[in-house]
Amino acid sequence: MAATVSFKVPSPHGPQSVTVDYARVGRGEPLLLLHGIGHHRQAWDPVVDILATERDVIAVDLPGFGASPGLPAALSYDLATTSAVFAGLCEALELDRPHVAGNSLGGLIALELGRERLVRSVTALSPAGFWSEAERRYAFTVLLAMRGIAVRMPLPVVDRLSRSAAGRTALTSTIYARPGRRSPEAVVAETLALVNAPGFEATLRAGGSVRFTDDVPGIPVTVAWGTKDRLLLRRQGVRAKHAIPKARLVRLPGCGHCPMNDDPALVARVILDGSR
Repeated sequence: MAATVSFKVPSPHGPQSVTVDYARVGRGEPLLLLHGIGHHRQAWDPVVDILATERDVIAVDLPGFGASPGLPAALSYDLATTSAVFAGLCEALELDRPHVAGNSLGGLIALELGRERLVRSVTALSPAGFWSEAERRYAFTVLLAMRGIAVRMPLPVVDRLSRSAAGRTALTSTIYARPGRRSPEAVVAETLALVNAPGFEATLRAGGSVRFTDDVPGIPVTVAWGTKDRLLLRRQGVRAKHAIPKARLVRLPGCGHCPMNDDPALVARVILDGSR
């Protein structure tokens, strides 16, 4: 069920009101799902029903993405602020240290929440922050190009392309290894989400200096990487394992950067196993 919640987040200029859109379904221990930059919570749709059989699933639109409005001017899109936003969200929804799974930017945020002991387990799918400087520049260049193309492409063209497997490949093959499996409606919706994302540029700017180098001790951590990730190359998973020695490093055969759509059953199993 989709819903909206508002809460206060501290800032140097006093408490600021933040509003977050989310969908909640299922029963069991709470599990937050966090998407990547330019995406929206519907990126998790292929796995939500599976996860909901064992978890109370809360799929969130990050501030400035999907249906969530951008942050107030007094708040930045850096990692510390984003962590404070999710601490406030958990308090507002009365979630006591939920499990969290995140993809890309969402994976980085999930690891930061784990480092701050705000969650009880972390599953990070192709998380940002383990790149070399050259890899970061490459990823940011691709992301900016994707957004630029989406902004310039008329909606009727997007709609027409989405109706063939070849068109869906042209639109989404950067993030999916099996783009033909994505529905036309989902491809149109996520293209619009990329276009209409007020937090995109500020989030990208804030990410320019981000490196995740700390351990995440005391809680279960799973880092999973698609073997066909074309945005954040899978060797970054080895760096994640070096930074977080006790993490479980999982290979996702045949999956791209957003593996939830490429192999829903495998990704759901990885998340459930990692959140026991």
